[in-house]
Amino acid sequence: MLVTKVDTPADANPQETTEWLEALDGVVEEGGAERASYLLERLVDRAAIYGIESPHKLNTPYVNTIPVEEEEPYPGDRAIERRIKSLIRWNAMAMVVRANKYDAGIGGHIATYASLATLQEVGHNHFFHGRYDDQPGDFVYFQGHASPGTYARAYLEGRLTEKHLENFRHELREHPGLSSYPHPWLMPDFWQFPTVSMGLGPINSIYQARFMRYLENRGSIPQTPRKIWAFVGDGESDEPETLGAITLASRERLDNLIFVVNCNLQRLDGPVRGNGQIITELEAAFRGAGWNVIKVVWGASWDDLLARDTTGLLVKRMGEAVDGEYQAFKARDGAYVRKEFFGKYPELLKLVEHMTDEEIFALRRGGHDPQKVYNAYKRAVEHTGSPTVILAKTIKGYGMGEAGEGRMVTHQQKKMNEKEMVYFSKRFDVPVTEETAHTGSFFKPPEDSPEMKYIRERRDAMGGSLPARNVPKITIQAPPVVTFAESLAGSQGREVSTTMAFVRVLTLLLKDHELGKYIVPIIPDEARTFGMESLFRQYGIYASRGQLYKPVDAENFLFYKETRDGQIIEEGITEAGSMASFTAAGTAYANYGVPMIPFFTYYSMFGFQRIGDLIWAFADSRGKGFLMGGTGGRTTLSGEGLQHQDGHSLVLSSTVPTCHNYDPAYAYEVAVIIQDGIRRMYQEMEDRFYYLMIYNENYAQPPMPEGTTEGILRGIYRFKQAESGKAKIQLFGSGPILNEALRAQKILAEKYQVPSDVWSVTSYNELRRDALEVERWNRLHPAEPERKPYLLDALNGVEGPIVASTDYMKVVADQIAPWLPGRLTALGTDGFGRSENREHLRKHFENGAEAIAAAALSRLARDGKFDKKRAQAAIAELGLDSESPDPVTK
Repeated sequence: MLVTKVDTPADANPQETTEWLEALDGVVEEGGAERASYLLERLVDRAAIYGIESPHKLNTPYVNTIPVEEEEPYPGDRAIERRIKSLIRWNAMAMVVRANKYDAGIGGHIATYASLATLQEVGHNHFFHGRYDDQPGDFVYFQGHASPGTYARAYLEGRLTEKHLENFRHELREHPGLSSYPHPWLMPDFWQFPTVSMGLGPINSIYQARFMRYLENRGSIPQTPRKIWAFVGDGESDEPETLGAITLASRERLDNLIFVVNCNLQRLDGPVRGNGQIITELEAAFRGAGWNVIKVVWGASWDDLLARDTTGLLVKRMGEAVDGEYQAFKARDGAYVRKEFFGKYPELLKLVEHMTDEEIFALRRGGHDPQKVYNAYKRAVEHTGSPTVILAKTIKGYGMGEAGEGRMVTHQQKKMNEKEMVYFSKRFDVPVTEETAHTGSFFKPPEDSPEMKYIRERRDAMGGSLPARNVPKITIQAPPVVTFAESLAGSQGREVSTTMAFVRVLTLLLKDHELGKYIVPIIPDEARTFGMESLFRQYGIYASRGQLYKPVDAENFLFYKETRDGQIIEEGITEAGSMASFTAAGTAYANYGVPMIPFFTYYSMFGFQRIGDLIWAFADSRGKGFLMGGTGGRTTLSGEGLQHQDGHSLVLSSTVPTCHNYDPAYAYEVAVIIQDGIRRMYQEMEDRFYYLMIYNENYAQPPMPEGTTEGILRGIYRFKQAESGKAKIQLFGSGPILNEALRAQKILAEKYQVPSDVWSVTSYNELRRDALEVERWNRLHPAEPERKPYLLDALNGVEGPIVASTDYMKVVADQIAPWLPGRLTALGTDGFGRSENREHLRKHFENGAEAIAAAALSRLARDGKFDKKRAQAAIAELGLDSESPDPVTK
């Protein structure tokens, strides 16, 4: 088919134009497309010399990218594959309809898989490899709302039972059910990748593809032909995470990555681009970003019409109709399509005059044609040098008829009446009786049927079923804590920050003979901020092409060194991208069988607040690793101000069930927590990850007191007792504010003769979780002796009120208040940050030593254990203003 554009400007010399076009035709016939492309590039270069601007066209005509004459025959049995696909369609639909029939409002989606079935089934039968010999197979990020279809296929494969399907969205019944969407946490042997909420699948798949190359280039895994497939909804492209990282994929030449965008033209409420064409828009975006773009717009039933269209009007009409119209074409009937689509031009009406309205309505879109889809997939798999995106045009609710095919409400459609069920069964030739159709019963052919044999044959040929999450046995051992002896010994009076203490721990891990190769440092362009530039030269920054330039600091000892087998992942200014790399590394133990241990170090303010959704998905993925919240603390990070000073990430992180957050004050605490974290995550294989606050305030690091390991890990230990007399009050401190508590202890003793103990609270959240667990056990076992939480064990025999101060919001310390009734006063940094130094910030937020001492005296006065007038005077003596506005509102 020769596509001719008919709406070009008036031609001043038609004969000359014809000669040029015929010359191009001759080049294509003799030298092929590659030669023609080369000549066109040279012409553009020559035009530039004359100052002629060449038109930049990122779009091609609204037709299939692969011409009919270049298509290869379909390798499978089309008839039997259609029967299998129809059974999967039926069971997927019946699963949702039954669930809502017997449990109204339980939810589910029919229309997405209805549009996706062919795209997914061609992949399962011919492209998705379960394994490559002894190596893991392809990774597939399935479109989340199409999960009923994936379950329905697993049912035919024998991996799920009818009971599973009956319990779709019933996960807490007697028989195990099926989760609503892809959730590895809920179905750890089935799903690999969580893909709901929208946008997370695309960005995670991009960085997964890059991390695969990282592992290959570092020799951690052998090179294989495995691919990463990401099924993406066209409406999902509005999420910034979907398109925000596509240039990374082309820059890294990730030809192991294939996006399949299901362009069914409709999102939840209406058209994705009612007044435009989403395929055209996405083609320009991906082509401009350097991707290989393959459009699958029209099915084979259009081939004859396109071949007979000598005027170019059919292609013109295809390109000018907007998606709102295309949606209507499939929601109405053939007569409507004849009138509204072909009827715009008399020549097109003549083109289809031999066709009935039914035949016109049956003209199929490309994403529903196995032949077109197969050729697109084959071209994508064979392509090298860049990632591929397949833009496949489909119909949302395909085959649902009046129940929702191409209609505005189809995404939310969860019910179908008896008539609609019968229509669906007949539409796809599902061998069920009308009575069975009315009840929505599942259908599975006998095991010796041709369909079941074919399924087994194809799965054996492809190396197994997908999705499947198979975690191999991990045998690494955590290094003994003495590995970090210098951290445990303190800094011998030198003033260093906990950030630098962490960098030293990280360096020791990188040097470890057994563990070093598994460590993955991830940094979003802040290595120098965290003092990590010393790692550049020794371990190298990963760059898939190596270093093609001489760095400007090449003469320096610690120069910026990029290398193909570099160990450090320097992401640039992207916390989302860094988190996606952290996700790929933190799940490598399951996906690759390689226990990579990622350390993602970043500005703490730009973590949970900015990329909380990705972190939640990481937990869902059963990810492991360490998030290191650098430049932590609302008063410790001086000068930076409101947008940078973090006073609440410990609150946000506490909401993630598998995240264990810590706020260590000293180097030995950092070392103990990291060592035990590696032990629990990789040696004991616990599904957890860690969030550690690290700070940039320099102070002397003390040696580790004896007998404090358990307290460090469980959340609290007494750091320093009162020097004279029994303590009247207890001072809790965390992070750098522990030093403020120590200074407050001295103020109280020297100026007000009030003895106090100082405690290091490394994790209020760990204390709270332990207390809640004990509380629940006690509630459910009233006949058993009552257990005590660790917090109360640690404070056994300790009297007096408690003043707890952190560099975070008061609610951090308040987490343990229920178990200390009437005893706890929390100080923190509620409110917006300010551009100031630490002294003024701590005075403003009232969490420094003077505020701690004043709070202690005030509390003792309220309890009748200190003179009230003297306590009031002390507030002024300590430099606090009793009438100052609350920092929250100031």
